[in-house]
Order: sequence, then C-alpha cells, then structure tokens
Amino acid sequence: MTQPTPPGQPYGQPQHPQQPYGQPGYGYPQQPYGQQPYAPFPPQQGGFPVPPGPAPHRGNPGLGIVVAVVTALVAAGVYGAIIGATEHEIGWAAVGVGFVVGLAAGKVGGSHPALGVVSAALSLGAVYFGQLIGEAMIAADKTPWTFSEIFIDHFDLLQEAWKKDADAMTFVFFAIAAVAAFGGAQRAAR
Repeated sequence: MTQPTPPGQPYGQPQHPQQPYGQPGYGYPQQPYGQQPYAPFPPQQGGFPVPPGPAPHRGNPGLGIVVAVVTALVAAGVYGAIIGATEHEIGWAAVGVGFVVGLAAGKVGGSHPALGVVSAALSLGAVYFGQLIGEAMIAADKTPWTFSEIFIDHFDLLQEAWKKDADAMTFVFFAIAAVAAFGGAQRAAR
C-alpha cells in the first residue's frame, strides 16, 4: 500500500515520518544559506539589524506655541486676580501657571523639543505679568486710580512697586513655574 506524497515533496522521493513536512532534510530541498523557511522578514544586507530612525514628531509645534501664548495670557490674568484678591503671592498658583502653559503647548504641539523651552519662557512672562496685575489690583484698592490707569498710564510706577516688593521667594516662584512648564510640556507630549 502506498501513501500519498506530501505537499512540497518531489515524486519518487522516500517519505520520512519523523520529519515534519516542508523541513529541509531527507528528500526535501535545502534552503539557501542564511534563509529560513517562512521567515517573516527578508535577510538584511550585511546581516546586522538596522535601528529604527527617530520617532516622528506628532502635533503641530507652531499651533502649540500659539496655544501656549494664549494660555499664558489667561493664566497671568487668573494668577493676578488671585494675588489681588488675597494680597499675597501664592507659590502653588505660580506652579499651576507654569504647568498649564506647558500642558497646553505639549497637548497641541506634540513632542517637539522646543516646546518645553518656549513654555518655560512663556510661563516666566505669565508669572511676571500676573504679579504686576495683582500689584495693580491691590494699588487700585488703596489709591484713587483705577486698575487700567495704574496698569496703562502708570506702568513705570507699577514696576517700581513690584521691584520693591520682590523678595527671594518671588524668584523661587519664577524658577518653579519654568520647571513646571517644561515638565508639563514633556508629560503632555507622551
């Protein structure tokens, strides 16, 4: 009694039950050196794997910067209102300003490395203008001038008052806000 010829085996070749179908060996064609049957990828020239290139940037960095600028302006207003209402600088609010600016830039702009640096710079400006807005609100309560008169017409006096009130903690808040903005941009881009 003869058994049917397995697929891939030439006619007239003996069958070897101990070897699975399609494997090189007794009666089966040998594969060329370096190739394996059913290899998922063709062999590469030189035999060394090629590392993948850099990951593509996702998002739109230009739009991320625009969103970061708008977020910095809004955050400066909110931070200034908090300072004006409490008549104190609040460190957590400065950290929040930086983190929100960085988060907005990273979410919209993606993983571009410049967004963290731009966010840090914008958060420094936002904290500064927030403190000036707070100073102007406090001065408007204590003087006959309105907030807009102080902020627009007497901006030089406002800056002098800020310089007089600034202490070491003011600059610590600047540094923390910049670090939070950089970290927020990096975290949001993941």
